[in-house]
Amino acid sequence: MKPINAPNAPAALGPYRHGNIVGNLLFTSGQIALDPETGEIKGGSIETQTEQVMKNLTAILKAAGTDWSRVAKATLYLVDLADYAACNKVYERMLGDAKPARSVAQITGLPKGARLEIDVVAEI
Repeated sequence: MKPINAPNAPAALGPYRHGNIVGNLLFTSGQIALDPETGEIKGGSIETQTEQVMKNLTAILKAAGTDWSRVAKATLYLVDLADYAACNKVYERMLGDAKPARSVAQITGLPKGARLEIDVVAEI
């Protein structure tokens, strides 16, 4: 197993890495909308938070030597399913042509009052 800690992603809030490479797969830790420079949640809207989460994941994918075109599976955790449509628009825009398999779940809460968290599995 090879640990991944991306220099352009926010520092972990606990005892975990940004991701681990096992064989030819990258498993990322869930990312919330933390600003890498301040460590605080960026934006209050679901659109702004989704964009920041995707940027954080992009930095981790890049550090591991891969990108969104090689993401096999994404899992989105939303505090409020009413945010689904708005989140989905930003997610789709930022993915470009990539279309990973995906699951979405509603959860009761996230650290620092974040509105969503996303984790991915990607091929290296």
